Amino acid sequence: MTTDQEISMSVTETGATVWLTGLPSAGKTTIAYELAGRLRADGHRVEVLDGDEIREFLSAGLGFSREDRHTNVGRIGFVAELLAANGVKVLVPVIAPYADSRDAVRKRHQQEGTAYLEVHVATPVEVCSERDVKGLYAKQAAGEISGLTGVDDPYEAPESPDLRIESHQQTVQQSAAALRALLTERGLA
Repeated sequence: MTTDQEISMSVTETGATVWLTGLPSAGKTTIAYELAGRLRADGHRVEVLDGDEIREFLSAGLGFSREDRHTNVGRIGFVAELLAANGVKVLVPVIAPYADSRDAVRKRHQQEGTAYLEVHVATPVEVCSERDVKGLYAKQAAGEISGLTGVDDPYEAPESPDLRIESHQQTVQQSAAALRALLTERGLA
């Protein structure tokens, strides 16, 4: 049974979408999960829409053409806005390589009056290829795959993100703290 105070708290929770964009192996997902843990510890409702999971469950069948990537980003943006409009902090660690796709998501949020923050995890490609969490850079170098974002496929870095994180120059904890500070500054945490 819920109390009136619990109902009041859940109704007044301010949702927001935080889109973490950057190259593969930039640290987007690691930072998102670190921040999610901190927000949950403080009682916030949080969901992480991991790009790999979305590709498996929501966007299965889509490839990596510009059109398919735009469709994927649009689907994720729709789900994120829906959750955020209902009081959830939605962390979206998804490459979203094209500025027009990210802008469409931002505009949807603005039209619905839902908070949206764009965070550029600005890790240089050389550092990402050293990290190579999923082995994508090695596969691309070996000619096993093509169309790797930032290597042989474009990545349009945000010109003026709400926050730029240099993940190669700070710890995951420092990155999450900087993002948490931005949410607090904007009245979202």
